[in-house]
Formats: sequence, C-alpha cells, structure tokens
Amino acid sequence: MALALREAKKGIGRTSPNPAVGAVVVKDGQVVGRGYHRKAGTPHAEIHALNHAGGAAAGATIYVTLEPCNHTGRTPPCTRAILAAGIRRVVIGMADPNPVATGGGDFLAGEGVEVTRGVLVEECEAINRPFIKYVTTGLPWVIMKAGMSLDGRIATRTGHSGWITNDRSRAVVHRLRDRVDAILVGIGTALADDPSLTTRLARGRRGRDPLRVVLDTNLRLSPAAKMLRQQSHAPTWIFCGPNPDNGRKQALEATGAKVKSVPLTADNGLDLSAVLRELGDQQLPSVLVEGGGRVHGAFLRQGLVDEVNLFVAPCFIGGDGVEVVGPMGIDTVQGALRLKTMRTRRLGGDLLIEGFFERQF
Repeated sequence: MALALREAKKGIGRTSPNPAVGAVVVKDGQVVGRGYHRKAGTPHAEIHALNHAGGAAAGATIYVTLEPCNHTGRTPPCTRAILAAGIRRVVIGMADPNPVATGGGDFLAGEGVEVTRGVLVEECEAINRPFIKYVTTGLPWVIMKAGMSLDGRIATRTGHSGWITNDRSRAVVHRLRDRVDAILVGIGTALADDPSLTTRLARGRRGRDPLRVVLDTNLRLSPAAKMLRQQSHAPTWIFCGPNPDNGRKQALEATGAKVKSVPLTADNGLDLSAVLRELGDQQLPSVLVEGGGRVHGAFLRQGLVDEVNLFVAPCFIGGDGVEVVGPMGIDTVQGALRLKTMRTRRLGGDLLIEGFFERQF
C-alpha cells in the first residue's frame, strides 16, 4: 500500500475533481504492475496497473489507495476490469466517500474476490482531503496561506511586503499553488502587490496555474493589473457585490476576466459562503487563500478554513505593521480558534506551520 500511495502522489493536483489514486499489482511477492490516475476522464489507477501487469494479473493481488469504483461514469467501472483480469485479492486503503461510486468492495466480495479494507487508511485520506470534502459537501477545501514575521505581520506600516520569507519558503508556496484548483486574494492585496498569481517551479519550470480569484466588492481592480495582462492558461474571476458599475464590469471582462456578483453580508462584505459554493459548482475542490489580513480574518471568523500554512520568517516588523489576520471579534482566550492537529517544518531560517481544524463532513 505504501508503494500504491507513492504512485497516487504522482497525480496530486492533476486529477480534479477526481481523487488522486494509486494501484500496485503483486504476484508471488513481486510487483508486476503499477499505475496512478492521471487526469479526470482518463483511465483510473487500477486500469493502468492491470495493463502494466498484463497476463501476470491473473491470481494476483491488487493494492489500491481508494475503493475501486463500481459505476459507469466517464470511464467504465474498475470492479469489472478487476474481475476480468482474474485478480484473486483486493486490498483497499480508504473507502470511497462518493455516494455514486461507492460499493466496489462489497461487489467484489460478492463475486468471490478476497477483499481487505482499511490499510494505511489515514495516509490514503490525507492525500485526498479536498476530494473528501468536495464529494460530501459540494464545497472546496480551503487552505489559508501567509508569509509573516515572528510578530505576525505580513507587511510594514507603509504596506510594503517585499519578500518576508526566504527562497525555500517561496518554492514550497509555488509547489502548493501547482496542486490547488484556485488561488484567492482580496482587492487590498491585489492593489498593493499587483501579483501575477501564477506558478513558478524550480529550475525555471512553469507549473500549472490555478484559477485566480479576486474578492473585489466595488470592482476597484484595474484592467491593467498584471494578472489580467500576462501569459497564462488559467482564467481570472472577480467576485463583486450586487449591481456592479457596468462600465467597470465591461472593462474588466474585456480582458477576459469573469465578473461574478454575490450577496453582501450584514457588514457589507462579500458572502464568502456564496463564493465557495460557486467554486464548488464549477468542480474546483481546493482553494488557496493568500490574503490579506481582512480576508484571512473573514474566512476564519466564518469557520470556512480547513487548513493553515503559515511561513514564519525570523524577523520582527512591529505592531504598526499589517496583521496576518484581521479583526475576529473574539472576547476571551477560550473563544480563540485552535488547530486540532499541527506539524512544523524548517525551511532554512524559516519555519512552516501546517495545521488543520477539526471538521465533520
């Protein structure tokens, strides 16, 4: 199963809205077939592994990180292919949470195939958190990301942010962008930094650009913004409030951007739940929220963040700098939002803090 997980990780960020899945075929103690799901609408991991194994699959065991599908979607059911190949035993990592595709393990067991379930289940679920949330709620997995100083500042008092974190941290950020479906910023960040919001990997390689999302209540983004005037296959969506200025809307849409109106909340902010519903409706299972502080605070305050990635640089900016999280309205320490699980990683002089909030989907 560890080998199957290694295969599955090759597809992370490339299979949306499908999960990343890996499979390994073993016979007489030898690996005779490997495969992973590469892109939605193409053969699943089991099919690649079975094709790789060929005739050696007869009487063999297949290890698969996700329960084989038992329905016909854009591809035929993998359970039928497993039977046709003569597989004797199927070892499953995690059950399929998709109510449409589940039931493969029971079907195979009913056909006389030996089925073992729940092997390295936590590891199998960990690589597919966005998929699990998306198929059970219709909403994307939300990752809050920020590069900040030791005193929790993302910019100086003048608004200058520059590069707070080091090259290793920035490389990790771009690998993260390469794996998510959308990247979201508020209009304050868009105006202050004029970011490209693209993916640039090591050694000059261009990664997969996620959909760019800007929260812009009054359509203040300039049509000359860098993100709208660059070479990128990914589109840009701009979410605004109801009844936007028609001239500004037309100017932005003339660049190829899509302008989408959502309701306002009681404090005249954009309805973030409506934004996430729209992303989910468009089959985008993951979104990286890159700020700024007011946007981070709003997402946290409304309980919409699933995962946190904080890149902490060994420097102080001071209390007059820009905070990583805006007002939360918390009165007591007991009311503070606490991560349920957390891990840290050194990136040269920087520290990466990764954490998760407990969710029941």
